[in-house]
Amino acid sequence: MSFQHTAAQLVTVAAEGESGGNHESLSPYLTGGGALFILLLLLWITTRFNRDR
Repeated sequence: MSFQHTAAQLVTVAAEGESGGNHESLSPYLTGGGALFILLLLLWITTRFNRDR
């Protein structure tokens, strides 16, 4: 791929993002809540394995 072709694709993707190209089934609250839950779960698992003995 050439640099010009890649740059043109990036411009096209950026222009689509401005018009609200979000998928209807993706809820930002559900996605953020799920990510927060997973990160807190990983933090809890890490602290269980990292105890001083």
